[in-house]
Amino acid sequence: MIYASEFRKGNTFQINGEPHVVLDFQHVKPGKGAAFVRTKYKNILTGATREEAFNPNDKFPKAHIESKQMQYLYSDGELYYFMDQETFDQVPLMADVVEDAMKYLRENDMASIKFYKGNAFLVEAPNFVNLKVIETEPGVKGDTATNATKAATVETGAIVQVPFFIEVGETLQIDTRTGEYLGRAK
Repeated sequence: MIYASEFRKGNTFQINGEPHVVLDFQHVKPGKGAAFVRTKYKNILTGATREEAFNPNDKFPKAHIESKQMQYLYSDGELYYFMDQETFDQVPLMADVVEDAMKYLRENDMASIKFYKGNAFLVEAPNFVNLKVIETEPGVKGDTATNATKAATVETGAIVQVPFFIEVGETLQIDTRTGEYLGRAK
């Protein structure tokens, strides 16, 4: 069982016997009244999303999810193909399952794929990735004293806010959970 107060992004639970995954949550403690957990969650089977407020003491059964590390191979335009490293089986996945992770995955990169009763429903990129900058505005000499940032496009097509001194061709370390620039890759 999982309490609503324990909800975190990516947690899975069941409502009315159907599995759901938490997309976003916020613990709210108003000045008057009882605290509650504002939750946005997605039905794993249907893909429908819903927002709802729960009492922090509400209990839900956990949804049993299998997680596998798989290698991203390629995309044929509609489907994205991943390979199981143990059995070498290839699993084709639809764009709606992989959309968030594909901003940070290159061919041959490893990803964590979550399954419910044999059906893939979520692909997660590694927490930290190193990607090369392919497009950004040129930096201005001496413009490093402020916390100002500029947009940089990395090799996977993701757009990341970076400091002005970052140039095309540099490799950056990026946190895939937030999309933030962490520093230059070593």
